Amino acid sequence: MKHNSKIIFILLFLFLITQLIGLFVVNFYNSSENKLPLGMETNYQEIPKEISFNSFFFNILFPIIFVFLLFFILTKNKAKKFIKIWFFIVTGIAISVTLNVGFVKLMGLNLGILLLVISLIISYFKIFKRNLILHNLLELLIYPGIAAIFIPILGVFSIIILLLIISFYDIWAVWHSKIMQKMAKYQINKLKIFTGFFIPYISKKDREKIKRLKVKYKEKSKSFLEKKLKKSKIKANLAILGGGDIILPMICSGIFYREFGLIPALIILVFSGLSLFGLFTMAKKQKFYPAMPFLTIGIYLGIILIFILNSLQIL
Repeated sequence: MKHNSKIIFILLFLFLITQLIGLFVVNFYNSSENKLPLGMETNYQEIPKEISFNSFFFNILFPIIFVFLLFFILTKNKAKKFIKIWFFIVTGIAISVTLNVGFVKLMGLNLGILLLVISLIISYFKIFKRNLILHNLLELLIYPGIAAIFIPILGVFSIIILLLIISFYDIWAVWHSKIMQKMAKYQINKLKIFTGFFIPYISKKDREKIKRLKVKYKEKSKSFLEKKLKKSKIKANLAILGGGDIILPMICSGIFYREFGLIPALIILVFSGLSLFGLFTMAKKQKFYPAMPFLTIGIYLGIILIFILNSLQIL
């Protein structure tokens, strides 16, 4: 396994919780009475059953390609401030879409522009005030909001094609060009942010080593101990799950929720979770793996099961 069982459990738990929050958010906006905030008032009930190729290309593929190229150009030109502001705004908008569900459904409050202000304040602490726990907790709110924005412009066929395209890109970006690793390192080391779940940890062997050093030098100063820890070459491991690997299964389950109901959506969720678990268990240490091909295979198996159950009129 690439990571120990505890870390794998945490990543899977965060993934599944985010997916469930996503379904809760999608269900809220699936009602004709509930509109997306900030003027993004696409009505889920008015969406055509399938999207045309032109709509798919210009509304989905072209923006994805444009955003990727823009981010790549900005990283090459070391435009850290601009990228951080970009992330700050997008994060604030996404959080506002998710929080709107909580305020309206659970508290009966429609805060309007005040909601955006609250969300931008939260986004500021996430982007500019680095905190590991806050980062991972807020990731739970970001992707449901983004998914709620994209689901209205996608259909069943278009998400199936999009998953395939993204999977081939992921294979190329991780195993061939290595660009995904470079972008992740740039985010973590230069921007001090990361789009996805981010869990640094130390192996059991190194934790024991740290304990022994602390006992040995307990009478020494903190700075002295830090120098000894650096010289001991203790290495922190990093478990990450990228934002795309979280949001694409969520968008897919959200579309199936909209078109077929809760059970098919949960089938997509379970199969994507199982495929992610399979990747974590088969992956080897010190190696990078594209998650989307594995997730796509799992989602496709879930879709096949849904169509079989649907044809048998079980769903």
